[in-house]
Amino acid sequence: MNFKKVFEILITEFQKNKIDFALIGGHALSFAGVERSTVDIDFAVLLEKSDIVDGIMKKYGYKVFHKTQDVANYSSPFAEFGQVDFLFAHRKYALQMLKRAKPEEIFGSKIKIAKPEDLIGLKIQSSSNDPQRYHKDMADIESVIGANIKNLDLELVREYFKLFEREKELDEILGKVK
Repeated sequence: MNFKKVFEILITEFQKNKIDFALIGGHALSFAGVERSTVDIDFAVLLEKSDIVDGIMKKYGYKVFHKTQDVANYSSPFAEFGQVDFLFAHRKYALQMLKRAKPEEIFGSKIKIAKPEDLIGLKIQSSSNDPQRYHKDMADIESVIGANIKNLDLELVREYFKLFEREKELDEILGKVK
């Protein structure tokens, strides 16, 4: 996947269409001090913009292979365009995450990146919904906490763990990294 090319195209389209968005997922983890490989690009956008996003993706040849009110996954038949996933913000936590995202530079453009606390929240949700992701997501969570422990809003992190009744796991991680 040519990440630079895809970012340039989508960022231009999102800005042209006044779509509020934030980078989430593996690329956002690098801004939280955690380097790991990723094969796709993940964005959060407002649900009310999902039809516009769908039009943009189809304009560039992407096919939707899964779409709900909460998420959409697009794949291109061309390897250089790869896969792009969207989280549609319409619930309290996702809307707040989008508001809290801070601008950072990526490939020469300033875009909003989800804060480390919110990346942790997404990983908690992901690992709760898909047990096969548990170990990978928990390793990412521990890495994000370790890299950001001095600046994390631990109340928000605890709130995310509490949502999924997993506070004990947070306490175990904090015991390791503090």
